[in-house]
Amino acid sequence: MKLVVVTGCLGFIGTYVTRQCLDRGWKVLGIDKCTHVSNLDLLEEFYKDSNFSFLKKDIADLNGLPDCDYIINLAAESHVGNSIINSDEFLSSNILGVKKILEIIRQKPANVGDRPRLIHFSTDEVYGDILNGQHKETDLLHPSNPYSAAKASADMLILAWARTYELTYNILRPTNNYGKFQYHEKLIPLAVRCLQRNKKIRLHDEGNPIRTWLHAADTASAVMTVIDKGEPNEIYNISGGFEQPNKETVRKIVERYFGDSVTWTDHVNFGYRREGQDVRYSVDDSKIRQLGWEPQKVFDDEIAAIVDHYQNSFRW
Repeated sequence: MKLVVVTGCLGFIGTYVTRQCLDRGWKVLGIDKCTHVSNLDLLEEFYKDSNFSFLKKDIADLNGLPDCDYIINLAAESHVGNSIINSDEFLSSNILGVKKILEIIRQKPANVGDRPRLIHFSTDEVYGDILNGQHKETDLLHPSNPYSAAKASADMLILAWARTYELTYNILRPTNNYGKFQYHEKLIPLAVRCLQRNKKIRLHDEGNPIRTWLHAADTASAVMTVIDKGEPNEIYNISGGFEQPNKETVRKIVERYFGDSVTWTDHVNFGYRREGQDVRYSVDDSKIRQLGWEPQKVFDDEIAAIVDHYQNSFRW
């Protein structure tokens, strides 16, 4: 049996990772500071499993962590638009919070047992955009906005602490995640919320930026693959392998919401331009695929049920 700490356990990807850990019979200490993006309703589900415990805490304020095999760090401020408005929370959680976890691991007494391995969630955005081709794990980082800059900073901290203090880590850099229970500041739930309120969807830069889509369940299974088969002190890109312009994503959402006969552009505002907008993200994930992982979810097969989910549920 493994002992696992999952930070950000009530966030979007965190809930999928927590479920898969519990499904394996592992004991999980979930940590979450319970922000606006945390899904508190899922606590009832998790508490039904006797292997789950919960601590309400900001990772930047942690004083210590119990002995465990892995710390899976998903706690982070993640919305680019919010980071552009005010980056303070992003620097606190995404940099200082990671530093706090690293220091807790570093200070763990060697006579008790092995230090836990840190499985840290980064993002494909740390590479910056790329017009053609794909970024590899060895590429230089060129973040384009405060969010990705904070995530890149955390990656650098981990690499430095690993070299100086011999900490063990894996850094995961997934592409754009989608699925149910995502907060409505992200594109798919936000688009559905706009349609529910009879408001036009604001598509940045005429909807031309391209994103690669990865289901959160596949992201969680990638974590399990890295734990089972991954080499320590390695970085792994994770890609859904399916990319499309944002306007194509929104077209599919609108047509699912109203039916194919609708003129989807009537429900979109193409006039908004965002600072620091990346044109296209794409990563080469052949490294993790060599471990036997591959995505199981197909975007075009999943989008209908996901739109229905957000259409039939409301979350403040």
